[in-house]
Amino acid sequence: MPTTSEFVDGKQAIAARLEAHGILPTAQRVDIASLLLSSMQHLSAEQVREKIRDNGYVVSKATVYNTLGLFVARGLMRQVVVESTQVFYDSNTAPHYHFFNVDDGTLGDLDPAELPLEHLPPPPAGTYAEGVDIVIRVRNRE
Repeated sequence: MPTTSEFVDGKQAIAARLEAHGILPTAQRVDIASLLLSSMQHLSAEQVREKIRDNGYVVSKATVYNTLGLFVARGLMRQVVVESTQVFYDSNTAPHYHFFNVDDGTLGDLDPAELPLEHLPPPPAGTYAEGVDIVIRVRNRE
């Protein structure tokens, strides 16, 4: 899994990383990417919007959602669907799984070496396995 040293710092480096993924580095995209790529983290679109606003930037809700969708489509981030109404954006794009804490709504990484999947069934004809998403739901002990 990536270490925090693999994450980019500085607007120029962010813009270069966006361009490397085929994304035009507009000011708003650079601001959003700066937040998301500063460390390994899992944030919802609303959390991204709040953090952007807390940093003094003005970005519409539509821009946040569109930008996150673009980042996922171009492989800059992963989208983790925990429930139909709960989606996180993961800055760690290396293969890994997740623990979802139902009590506090947090998502944590699980190294795939701790849950080896040695025998996947063959995919339907004409398809290939692009990846495996596993979310283990946990609760706090009383």
